[in-house]
Amino acid sequence: MLLGKVIGTVVATQKDERLEGVKFLIVKNIGLEGAIADGFAVAVDAVGAGMGEIVLYATGSAARQTAFTKDRPTDAIIMAIVDVWDLEGRIIYQKE
Repeated sequence: MLLGKVIGTVVATQKDERLEGVKFLIVKNIGLEGAIADGFAVAVDAVGAGMGEIVLYATGSAARQTAFTKDRPTDAIIMAIVDVWDLEGRIIYQKE
């Protein structure tokens, strides 16, 4: 699993029929201390994440191992919205 921040959306009206009704979000990678890091993914949203939220996402074959993405052509999925992120007793992030 990776930590990321939702920074945008992607709308695609022409797509594989197995992706109909799926929301795509742009997720920017976040480093261990909470700073924005290199890299991003366009991820299928399985949990109703919103702009600016910190999320857990998976890429590669792990992204196709959820009930939501089974048999769907996807390489990244948002599977959790972070409420609190604690690192060695310090709160790095807390959802408002």
